Amino acid sequence: MPSSPERSAQLALPRPLEAVIFDMDGLLIDSEVVYREAILAAAAARGCDMPLALFHQMIGAPIVQNRELLFAHFGEDFDIEALLADAATRFHAIFALEDRIKAGVAELLDELDARRLPRAIATSSARESVELHLASGGLLARFDAVIARGDYARGKPAPDPFLAAARALGVAPRACLALEDSHNGVRAAHAAGMMTVMVPDLLEASEEMASLCVAVVATLHDVREMLQG
Repeated sequence: MPSSPERSAQLALPRPLEAVIFDMDGLLIDSEVVYREAILAAAAARGCDMPLALFHQMIGAPIVQNRELLFAHFGEDFDIEALLADAATRFHAIFALEDRIKAGVAELLDELDARRLPRAIATSSARESVELHLASGGLLARFDAVIARGDYARGKPAPDPFLAAARALGVAPRACLALEDSHNGVRAAHAAGMMTVMVPDLLEASEEMASLCVAVVATLHDVREMLQG
């Protein structure tokens, strides 16, 4: 069975910690649920059914892979670019209405400041999206590096985004803690050789995920408590 978040939060990291690598969507910002509603609505507007199982496969995956998944479901003649553009428009209209920073983000960053630990973002999103969502409130400035789409050859679940983040910080991957909410992200971080903690968002922690992580926790508050403990 998957690990209990409450029990996992008590685990200690297996190696000394020198840096922390964060995913963005679903971990730092509560964006996955908004995009889910946006793309399902965009598909419905075209008279198409988009199963939740298909969307779940897209979470944390590179855009090239997601286009392939959509073509496989809707057919090669379907206008995928129009669907994605409509979904993006709907997403930004909804997302701009409220603050979507996830619980525990500020407190965890404060803890990393106190410990003088460098940190980076490794995301499948475009750099423009990172800047748009994190620049307000000075959150973006609290990260030492941002690795976004286009900064690596292969997207998650390949380890490239996390390895690029470790290089940007000048820290060995084994000394990095990777924080992820998606299955593809956990696989990528583990493949990079990083200590990995999953903070589930839309996808629950399966037995596979629990086996790849040093802990599965409920929120970033739990990660901060792990570091303090």
